[in-house]
Amino acid sequence: MATIKPFPALRPKPELAARICELPYDVMSSDEARALAAGNPLSFLHVSKPEIDLPPGTNLYDASVYTKGRENFAKLIADGALRQDAQPCFYLYRQVMGKHSQIGLVAVASCEDYLNNVIKKHELTRIDKEDDRVRHIEALDSQTGPVFLTYRAAPELDALFAKKISHTPDIDFTAKDGVRHTSWVLSDAEDIATIEAAFANIPFLYIADGHHRSAAAARVCQSRKGAGSSGSFLAVIFPHNQMQIRPYNRVLKDLNGLSPAELLEQLDGVFVIQKNSGSAQPTGKHHLGLHLEGAWHTLTFRERFFRTNDPIEKLDVTLLQKFVLAPIFGIDDPRTSKRINFVGGIRGTAELEKLVNGGNYACAFSMFPTSIEDLMTIADAGGIMPPKSTWFEPKLRDAMFCHMIA
Repeated sequence: MATIKPFPALRPKPELAARICELPYDVMSSDEARALAAGNPLSFLHVSKPEIDLPPGTNLYDASVYTKGRENFAKLIADGALRQDAQPCFYLYRQVMGKHSQIGLVAVASCEDYLNNVIKKHELTRIDKEDDRVRHIEALDSQTGPVFLTYRAAPELDALFAKKISHTPDIDFTAKDGVRHTSWVLSDAEDIATIEAAFANIPFLYIADGHHRSAAAARVCQSRKGAGSSGSFLAVIFPHNQMQIRPYNRVLKDLNGLSPAELLEQLDGVFVIQKNSGSAQPTGKHHLGLHLEGAWHTLTFRERFFRTNDPIEKLDVTLLQKFVLAPIFGIDDPRTSKRINFVGGIRGTAELEKLVNGGNYACAFSMFPTSIEDLMTIADAGGIMPPKSTWFEPKLRDAMFCHMIA
């Protein structure tokens, strides 16, 4: 069963939250972060991407980067921009993006649960990215980027959280991208006990986003032997039926020596193709969009390709890799190939058109999003999803909550 605990969060001064809280470090480049933080010394990007305060071209993994992050973090605390609560609490965190709203519980999850697979994974991690997050946690003695977890929705928790968000929030701001972020502190002992008991009946948690952050936290826990608060990691935990997954689209640098007509001819063996009048946005599972030579084509996988009970083999991202990208485009490993890139669905299909029509890419595939049910089914089976299978939106803001581990 899942073990989650309250903790005394380090949080922004409410009136400064809009200036402090930022998108996660891994959804932007250093140049983008530098531009976003320009003129704002309170921006948490000075902590999460501290290379922006060092000379351009500085190696992202140089020791000076982590040292600068620690200095910037300490200054935010010393200046009172970030303040730690006096007692352990749970917190609610609501995000509103357009018509979509989701409410998550902010807590610390158990590194032991992570290591014992009570917290289930669905992605492989890269050691260089793990190492980076380990060094960041060690430098700050804090986990500043939450892991995005989900669980199969529990009605009693839904009812409690709905009641609590009717109260005046502690922090409430709308970010520049239009996403509204609101939080409430749950300090009442009875509420805390009720939440802990409810999660004790939830058999598993699932990592939606944050595999490298959770892996790094577990490594720090092991190296410190659980000293201080290192045995837990910062998480925001959402019920599965509130999650919003956007597609993770693919753009290809070249056609692997084929002409556009030859490509369509080869694709005809895999798909039923609606040429030139197709939709940019797929409308269902096993439907894709192909942008080629200024036109959209609708591709529908022929049934024989997804006639399987294996949940991984039925994923559109698996089918595309197995029957198109590898045999037709010659891309055997999308993790390492320089001939493919991935575009999060938040950027929309207009971004795919821009990339292809601008001449930087030869074609693009727009995908139908993977479902949260598929993710949990695969995780339950101990499976690993293909790279770039899911894009969760909205993103959690760094610095809304930090977990001090020293």
